[in-house]
Amino acid sequence: MVETPAGARPSAAGGHAPGAPRHFLDLRDHDAALLRRILDSAREMKRGGRRGHPRRPLDGLTLGLILEKPSTRTRVSFEVAMRQLGGEVVVLSPRDMQLGRGETIPDTARVLSRFLDALVLRTDQPRKLHDLALNASIPVINGLTSGSHPVQLLADILTFEEHRGPIAGRTVTWCGDGNNVATSWIEAAVRFGFTLRLATPPELEPDADALSWAAAEIADGGSQGAIELFHDAAEAVAGADLVVTDTWVSMSDDPAENRHLLLESFRVDEALMRRAGPDALFMHCLPAHRGDEVTSGVMDGPWSVVFDEAENRLHAQKGLLMWALGGERWEEAAAGR
Repeated sequence: MVETPAGARPSAAGGHAPGAPRHFLDLRDHDAALLRRILDSAREMKRGGRRGHPRRPLDGLTLGLILEKPSTRTRVSFEVAMRQLGGEVVVLSPRDMQLGRGETIPDTARVLSRFLDALVLRTDQPRKLHDLALNASIPVINGLTSGSHPVQLLADILTFEEHRGPIAGRTVTWCGDGNNVATSWIEAAVRFGFTLRLATPPELEPDADALSWAAAEIADGGSQGAIELFHDAAEAVAGADLVVTDTWVSMSDDPAENRHLLLESFRVDEALMRRAGPDALFMHCLPAHRGDEVTSGVMDGPWSVVFDEAENRLHAQKGLLMWALGGERWEEAAAGR
């Protein structure tokens, strides 16, 4: 059995080796130019409407979805995206696989690579994702782990730029738990060159490794982004172009009552949004717990673009699938040429 060495990450950087599968595990694995090209192709395909790509560029290819955690937007967006591009989808649950009965991830990766053309994994454990990618000969995509949620960020950046133009140089404030989505926002700030203010309780600060990586990237001059830590939501939101939050209790968290007590002052309500910039937007990756991390007045108010954000999961996924599976044809097909 081949296992991932501790801390090992499959090679996935935006100049991948010829013939190597195009994995999408985290934003930090890819350069800004590649991420921008994926978003540009997503934008082009969105202009084509909901009927799918007329040339069906992924006809004959099959995507596997391994869902170890509940999913609405991730499952539906990947299924519809793949079918609109002409491909097929197989949805797999651990209880229906030998993986749930002790088969190793390396063995599962090798077998599924013989049947499928790409895999999406949604799991609590980042180690499983990396093991899968290291042993698969097909692209592996992170559909969410307890460590990060990069496909969500593609949709978020796409949504902001649709409404307000380039995100580079803007200010984004994250309010709440420094969770997996916050980690991907840290990586996005570095790659897309904006200021990210992270407002969290001291006990729930973002991942230290992600913060260290970001600091090193910025110090080396490889990014125009900036990361700022706050423990006061009102201070962090002042003048922001975008305010983002997420559920206070993620699927992998202990739903202890003290988590709600710690986060009470980080609720995004109308008064907090009025402290943001005059054209500020509000985002939430959903599902939202109205009255906890955000009020209905914000969710349904003039700041909110949460349902545009949810829809853009579909279009961002199409851009990502075209990059992962389209090979040399992906840009041409995405542009409809």
